[in-house]
Amino acid sequence: MQQADFTNPKNTMHYLRSHVFILRSKQMFKRLSFVTTLVILAALILVVPVMAQDEEPTADVSVLGSGDISISFWNGLTGSDGVTLNEMLANFVAENPEITVTTEIVAWNDLYAKLQAAFVAGNPPDVFMLHASEVPQFGSYGVLKDLGPWYTSGGGWFPDDDISESTLNGMMYEGTLVAIPLDNHGRGLWINVDMFEAAGLDPDMDPPTTYEGWVDLFQQLTLDADGNNAASPDFDPENVVQWGYAVGEWPRVNFLGALAQQGGSLVSEDGSTVTVNSEAGITALQQAVDLVYEYNVSPPEAGFDTWNAFGAGTLAVIPTGTWFRNQAETFSDINSRAWPAPQFGPEPGTWFGAHAWMVPASLEGEKLDAVETLIQWVSENQVAWAASGQVPARLSAQAALDADNYPSNILLGQGFSDYGVLDYGHVAIQEMYAALDPELSEALNGLKTVEEALNDAAERMQAVLDRN
Repeated sequence: MQQADFTNPKNTMHYLRSHVFILRSKQMFKRLSFVTTLVILAALILVVPVMAQDEEPTADVSVLGSGDISISFWNGLTGSDGVTLNEMLANFVAENPEITVTTEIVAWNDLYAKLQAAFVAGNPPDVFMLHASEVPQFGSYGVLKDLGPWYTSGGGWFPDDDISESTLNGMMYEGTLVAIPLDNHGRGLWINVDMFEAAGLDPDMDPPTTYEGWVDLFQQLTLDADGNNAASPDFDPENVVQWGYAVGEWPRVNFLGALAQQGGSLVSEDGSTVTVNSEAGITALQQAVDLVYEYNVSPPEAGFDTWNAFGAGTLAVIPTGTWFRNQAETFSDINSRAWPAPQFGPEPGTWFGAHAWMVPASLEGEKLDAVETLIQWVSENQVAWAASGQVPARLSAQAALDADNYPSNILLGQGFSDYGVLDYGHVAIQEMYAALDPELSEALNGLKTVEEALNDAAERMQAVLDRN
């Protein structure tokens, strides 16, 4: 039998899933003790060569504090949110001088592979941060500590009733609480106020609630070099100087929100069938494609940097996330504000996720105590986390936010509470999204019809689902 190439972390991931975690599909996984799981993982080291040095992701490492108890913390917060969290951790070690925290920040996709390699090698970090959608993946490996005793329902300090039900559910794997939420983060809009006013639009207006209403709005905000808007018969779509909208920033989460608005979902209710190519999915993606090729209010996805365009004053409405708050403040020449996510379908809906703390099942003793102290301190200071742009997970922290300083957190957070759709969790969610993302791009760039793209995505995603 030909040996797989394990210099690629993705191949290592596939090997783990197909040769170890297949036990779960045979109903044996639950009967394995954690020690047995580690023995199997350790045995894999004999057949999994060390990743090539040039495959090792570059980490941004910070050592905070000088205490005798040293804990390691990995996360993927590569933007300004990572800076905010490190500032909070600096305050934490100042109040807890016995603890040193070494943070390693790497890009999310690199972090997933780095974590899996670390668990195989038996040297995971003492604490790490992922998304709620990855809870099933790492939970299925049997490497996450049961954090139920840290919740008030288990006699602990974290109040179950101070987070939304959807967030709480996202912290569970097969009925066990294995994560502590830090925030809710998700989609909304930022608008250029001056462009609205120049077009005769009131930035304080109630946003449209129909696709046709949004098209009309975007047309009024899209201008050619002669000053004609996209609704004018004289409009030149080949010479646009100001776009009303852009479909290109993270098409997947835009699609997932629009899919929910149409009453659709990523998979069937029983979790057995991929449904992105349902009528709801086709309508949701077709509406985005039509903004580019029928209404001429958005450029194609490829080659268009939405953040730079918004900062340069050539984009009126940018679909983005809570994390854009601090970036928007750097655009000193742009008068902007947050708006709710657009409603193209019959019902409102927007994608959101949750950053969550997770702890290796093997961690014990004073390091575990230090990790719990850290997570509790950050959880009780979540108002400070709002400076990252993200929405604190705790409802009490959300209620304590100052409307003058945190308008986007409050506005977008309310949308998550009212009609947010939590990112789908699955043991192979990253593989499923890797199958979906390129097909969305093919459609948005006019290389495939919507039906072709979603049918191809569904076929590849179904293969992943059936394998897991």
